[in-house]
Amino acid sequence: MSRSLPRLSLLAALWLAGCAGDFGVPAGRTVIRYWDKWSGWEAEAMRAVVDDFNRSQDRIWVEFSSTSHINRKLMLSIGGGVPPDIAGLFGNTLAVYAENNALTPLDQLAQEAGLGEEAYIPIFWEICNHLGHLWALPSSPASLGLVWNKKIFRENGLDPDRPPSSIAELERINDRLTRRDTNGRLQSIGHLPSEPGWWPAIWGWWFGGKLWNGEQMTMDDAGNLAAMEWISTYPQRFASRDLLSFRDGFGNFASPQNAFFTGRVAMVLQGPWIHTFIEKYAPAGFEWGVSAFPTSDPARLGTVTLVETDVLVIPAGAKHPREAFEFLRYVSRQGNMEKLCLGQRKFSPLREVSPDFFAKHPNPHIRTFLELAKSPQAKRVPPFTLWAMMENDMKQAFGKVWNGTATPEEVLRQVQNHLQAELEKSQHRWSRLAGILQKQWSSP
Repeated sequence: MSRSLPRLSLLAALWLAGCAGDFGVPAGRTVIRYWDKWSGWEAEAMRAVVDDFNRSQDRIWVEFSSTSHINRKLMLSIGGGVPPDIAGLFGNTLAVYAENNALTPLDQLAQEAGLGEEAYIPIFWEICNHLGHLWALPSSPASLGLVWNKKIFRENGLDPDRPPSSIAELERINDRLTRRDTNGRLQSIGHLPSEPGWWPAIWGWWFGGKLWNGEQMTMDDAGNLAAMEWISTYPQRFASRDLLSFRDGFGNFASPQNAFFTGRVAMVLQGPWIHTFIEKYAPAGFEWGVSAFPTSDPARLGTVTLVETDVLVIPAGAKHPREAFEFLRYVSRQGNMEKLCLGQRKFSPLREVSPDFFAKHPNPHIRTFLELAKSPQAKRVPPFTLWAMMENDMKQAFGKVWNGTATPEEVLRQVQNHLQAELEKSQHRWSRLAGILQKQWSSP
């Protein structure tokens, strides 16, 4: 496949090229355009790091733009030959960009800068590599854990500092915390796998399941089936119609009506960003804790979590890749990375973290999220181009089981057959491109 994607019209190319202007750039600087998906406080945290970089030297000027719909706009700009020099993406999209020849390999630039895997928590370096090449550097990461309402635990005779350590214990606590009104309608519950419902594809991990084995899909393996059977117990115990009515009463995640903040759900699967929303929307004095989400077999499975990270890439066709990498290297230095992650309320992806970082961090549980990311059982999404399709398939499968319209066996067999067929198509396509692209990526 050619490095150039389908060409855009001249008008579109000119529009993309003009997304960021050169106003206020000091004379003699090489201008580096940087697009990122962040907005709000996350964008402001990166803008502060960009400003520091621009003040730190007199050769390069980074222009930072908060860019909505970045995936669509970035692919258009690459296809039109007018990409930014740097882009901020989600790590789980790297395979799509790399296999479409839309990124600049960073191997040589990183080697010249003396930057390697020894600087990072292993899973974050792993996320940034695909098909034997380095495509990105991590920026701000996250992990998932069980977040629980300590006040609700205490009020129901439970130790507020002792979360469930197994799925079986979670369900015992769930039963204890479930409340109905005089008409039998659900008013509150301990845990609900559909709240917030952002990770339907990975529940099998907490039951020992795998999504693929490196060559073939394994969506219907025993662990994934056990997870789907666990999910099926909810409509059996609480009735699908009652669950639907109960959840219809929840407010938006980013609002005071969030079911976790109002006490309607006592335990949720969440990441470090939850602290920011608790500060903004939860009642004053809200008490909460964080631990590993329990597994079906703690002795065998250990501490399981999903780990993700935002990443910085240099798009294919960028005009100033070396200058762009100089900024990436700057962000990767400990003090600058900690400033970024502190501003974004995340933990650092670097192995070395200063005591000052934790002392200043507003999230009282940030160490727990960091330790979860270091777990030997910390997992990433599969490094292939089918991840979005897998998410969609499993979301539909979850819905069918949740609504009682299909059995766990049926939905997982359907997902397995569909994704395996798509994987074989993807592997066949890649087999025709691999030699050409690998040779190109390995060229100096």
